[in-house]
Amino acid sequence: MIIKKYKELFFCFILASVCFSCSGVQKTIENAERLKFKLGKVEKLKVGGVNLSNVRSINDINLIDGASLLASFTSGKLPATFTVNLIAKNPDTYPGGSAESSSLIKGLDWRLLVDNTEMITGSIDQTIEIPGVGKSTTIPIPVSVDLYKLLGDGGYEKLMNLALSIGGKSGSSSRLTLKIKPTIDTFLGGISYPGEIDVIDKEFR
Repeated sequence: MIIKKYKELFFCFILASVCFSCSGVQKTIENAERLKFKLGKVEKLKVGGVNLSNVRSINDINLIDGASLLASFTSGKLPATFTVNLIAKNPDTYPGGSAESSSLIKGLDWRLLVDNTEMITGSIDQTIEIPGVGKSTTIPIPVSVDLYKLLGDGGYEKLMNLALSIGGKSGSSSRLTLKIKPTIDTFLGGISYPGEIDVIDKEFR
């Protein structure tokens, strides 16, 4: 009789734990679903080893750097590195309350498109905390590509103008689209978003 009672208590404990776990996971998912994303600035542009982040146009490149870039292009390589800043934000209000719940992203798969043409894919394998209610955090995404292999048939000047329009002194991320698929961190493990989110610079999505 005593053993039976202990079994019943143990069963109730397990059932309560499962219900609590499910409720916790559901709340975590709901918090993550409210996250909004937007593209920030593109920084630290280097092409062929030349820092172009403070250059407005191809005419502003000095002779030495210009010769180095042209030599790299004619060799069939034009490596570029830059950082795309992804801004993640919790909403200003929560339906039914104002819980200061932060969200944890365990990882992030991403695809970068320029003028709707895919340039490169990658992933972030680290936990990122997004603070609660109206707060945001910037997630730097380092990008490394060979512009010549991707767009070399357009010519040197076209390639350089494209690079400067994205990461130069007057550049912006308006020509970029970042397709992301976050993985939410829960105490039961990672749960991935069912599909990709198209992130642009004009609005939070």
